[in-house]
Amino acid sequence: MRNVSFGYGKDLVLDRVSLTVGRGEYLGLIGPNGSGKTTLLRLILGLLPLTQGEIRLFGTPVQQFRERWRVGYVAQKAASFNSAFPATVEEVVSTGLTARRGLFRRFTASDRLAVRQALDRVGLLPYKDRLVGRLSGGQQQRVFIARALVSRPELLILDEPTVGVDASAEGQFYRLIRRLREEMGLTVILVSHDIGAITHEVSALACLNRRLFYHGSPADFGTEEQLCELYGHDVLRIHHHHHRGEGDGP
Repeated sequence: MRNVSFGYGKDLVLDRVSLTVGRGEYLGLIGPNGSGKTTLLRLILGLLPLTQGEIRLFGTPVQQFRERWRVGYVAQKAASFNSAFPATVEEVVSTGLTARRGLFRRFTASDRLAVRQALDRVGLLPYKDRLVGRLSGGQQQRVFIARALVSRPELLILDEPTVGVDASAEGQFYRLIRRLREEMGLTVILVSHDIGAITHEVSALACLNRRLFYHGSPADFGTEEQLCELYGHDVLRIHHHHHRGEGDGP
């Protein structure tokens, strides 16, 4: 991203944001509500028209980028849907193949194998025939991660994926992303409000509040002055400690 600005009407949401995410990087993107985080993701994904600045995905200008299957996306509150929606876990995950295979092509044996492999990666293969609405919040979250992974992307973008899940599911989520990065060589962009949690997980941190206030090592961020500049008021920072044991399950 280079000098990216964007506004809704006269309201400027992003102001000359420049940011590079390297291959294999795990970037945490933080900032207060209304800071432009989701807008920035939508511009990266091509869901909003780029009006000022430049965004390149894998070296290609976002306006010309066609290999959408190379980017997996889990939207904010992806699991907050009608729990009575009559779709199975397998059916929901299979919709993630649309970008690679097209909308109307018949599913093949290799497509079905890809769906089952994605479910196996997130530990949900035994639940493939279950209705998504009957799963727990943490399990639903993993369904949408599997949906994002089924096309075997190189970049995974997650917009506040731990909102609405309990502490146990949150810990499982971070362990899962850690393992998926190692197994699949993923580049990850994770948007979160939880500074304390993600600074223990990510390899780089970007702090956004319309402008980019910080981009660098998580270890070098977090002084009171930096937090006040980002949030505009005093912030109480709560430290999290996620167990990183070898035996952690998905």
